[in-house]
Amino acid sequence: MRIPHDPVALEEHFKDDSNGPVSDHGFMVYLSRFILDKLRVDFDVLEFIRMCWTLCCKKNMCNKQLLITDDDAFKVWCIFNFLSEDKYPLVIVTEEIEYFLRKLMETMGSEWCEEKVADYRLQLNTKSCLTAWELVEMVGMGYFSKGMNHQTLSLGIDEVFQELILDMLKQGYMMKKGQRRKNWNERWFVLRPNSLSYYDSEDLVEKKGNIILDQNCFVESLPDKDGKKCLFIIKCSNRSFEVSASDKKKKQEWIQVIQTCIQLIRSGLPSPHREARQRRRELRRQQLAEEVDLVEKMKQLQVANEHKQRQLEAMREKIKDAAAKAALEEDTRMKTQSDLQDRYRLDLEREKMVRQQMEEQVAQKSSELEQYLQRVRELEDMYHRLEDALEDERQAKQDEEAMRKLQSRLLEEEAAKRAELELIHLRQQGALSRTEAEKQVLVSERLAKERELQVAVLQLETLEKERQGALEQYEEVSRNLRRAANKTKTWKDKVAKHEGLVRLIQPGHKGPQRITNWGPASFTDAELEMRKKSWQERKMNSHQDKC
Repeated sequence: MRIPHDPVALEEHFKDDSNGPVSDHGFMVYLSRFILDKLRVDFDVLEFIRMCWTLCCKKNMCNKQLLITDDDAFKVWCIFNFLSEDKYPLVIVTEEIEYFLRKLMETMGSEWCEEKVADYRLQLNTKSCLTAWELVEMVGMGYFSKGMNHQTLSLGIDEVFQELILDMLKQGYMMKKGQRRKNWNERWFVLRPNSLSYYDSEDLVEKKGNIILDQNCFVESLPDKDGKKCLFIIKCSNRSFEVSASDKKKKQEWIQVIQTCIQLIRSGLPSPHREARQRRRELRRQQLAEEVDLVEKMKQLQVANEHKQRQLEAMREKIKDAAAKAALEEDTRMKTQSDLQDRYRLDLEREKMVRQQMEEQVAQKSSELEQYLQRVRELEDMYHRLEDALEDERQAKQDEEAMRKLQSRLLEEEAAKRAELELIHLRQQGALSRTEAEKQVLVSERLAKERELQVAVLQLETLEKERQGALEQYEEVSRNLRRAANKTKTWKDKVAKHEGLVRLIQPGHKGPQRITNWGPASFTDAELEMRKKSWQERKMNSHQDKC
């Protein structure tokens, strides 16, 4: 394919996955982006795709009895690769399956049946996507094309294949005016995003020419002339092409679709089918992100609700404990009050009995007064004692009344104290709730500081590892430098010995010393003469070799 291999791009593409042979990006994405997009214009990509089909179709379709031909299965496989998701392994989602089947039904002239789609979705409720061979089997078994012959299904698959894979936006017969002879010939035109090709017939065997569309091209309608109707012209930078459509509707359709292609080229946008596929993918990604955000928000709301429920349960428990405590205090107070009332009632009954006894004694004494005159003095004395006793009784009654007033006042003070205690209890409950909230805030701050401390510790460990690695690299470089220095020193010694710098010092010649580029007295006369002869021999040999 004459495409240079780029290992850096390969590593960048698969760098985020270390658990398998390919990453979530998928090998097909790498193949499309870094290989197929760099192909030359004259390279036949369809033949390359057919070679891939030949390598993988037999082992996956050897046992499947399909109603379509192998060529139609190949086209469905190509459509799957075009509509599949950009991740490995390749699958096609339900929305893209419905898009493909809808276009297939439209090309076959059949109505779209929502009931079949609903039944099919019920069958796919366990999985939301299909593989390439499952899609080929679904189309090949004729689930959505019952009642149609095989030729109609094949023509529908071929038309969808040409539209999506071959980027044939529109095709049909029109008359074209020749460039030299100025005669009109019927040609089969095929419009692609960047070119308008015309063939001798619709079998696309003999190609007559190609109109390259760029941003400088434009198309406009022409009036009828020379007996030709429905004319329009396509003006390019180097030449113009006059074309005649079969009717006004076809003419308007061709002008509109060619103008759309030119506008896409000027805007730098891909073909309409690829742009629509990208929009559908972006919409699915957006919906998935929104679903993830919704799930996250639901989780947060559920956590907050659970937290509120726990707080409410805690408050209920506190209220229940306070109510139980208040009921216990009320029972104690009522029991105490009942005991006091019983005691006071017993005292009153005892006093009544004493009073009755005293009255009986007075009556007895009064009756005895008549009988016992002689005991008048004693009776008078007893009478005086009785008056004293009555005075004591009256004083006791006054004391009893004072005690009752004191008891009522004590009960009122007890009620006031109880109300004050309940108010203090409510204030304590509010203070406890505020303290609990402040405690929660302090706990959250402490957890945040602990997480920051853990992150700092991890960063410190990472820096320590990087420092250790740098220190090891520095030690390795130092060892290499020492080895290189020792090796250099060894070679310097060898060269010095070879050049005669290291030799025994002998008595020099008494004549004048020779000065060479190696210094004074570096060579003797004999050595210099030998070097001169050797140099002359090498020079003669090189001259002979050149000759």
